[in-house]
Amino acid sequence: MKKYANNSPEAMARILVMQMVCDGNFNPEELEELEHLHVYEAIGISRKGFIQVLQDYCNDISDEADEDGRISLINRERIDFILDSVSDHKKRLHVAAMALDLSKSDQIINDAELAVFGHMLNHWHLTLDALQSAFES
Repeated sequence: MKKYANNSPEAMARILVMQMVCDGNFNPEELEELEHLHVYEAIGISRKGFIQVLQDYCNDISDEADEDGRISLINRERIDFILDSVSDHKKRLHVAAMALDLSKSDQIINDAELAVFGHMLNHWHLTLDALQSAFES
């Protein structure tokens, strides 16, 4: 798995990519939501840079395929490794909020998205209330 600098835009982008593909689908609504949420600006990465992170992630997980070519999209060790690359509390809050918004972009949060998002919150010791409080005006 590619290593990004701690708290870097690429590390944050990879968490969002992981959330977007954990269900095995890469929906057009999620891509549109990236633009709508101003994700690129929020995490400090270009669209091209984000796409590169997506490509790198897909390459990394395909390298983990078993002999039959199956890939586990939800792997606790990989998820923890990726989540540990963001340690700044404010960045964690922002990434978690964006991950939730991306998951909701197709109007349905499926079991895989919910499992990964729930693990993210638990791993980072965050709650939905903390997310809401952080973004209330």
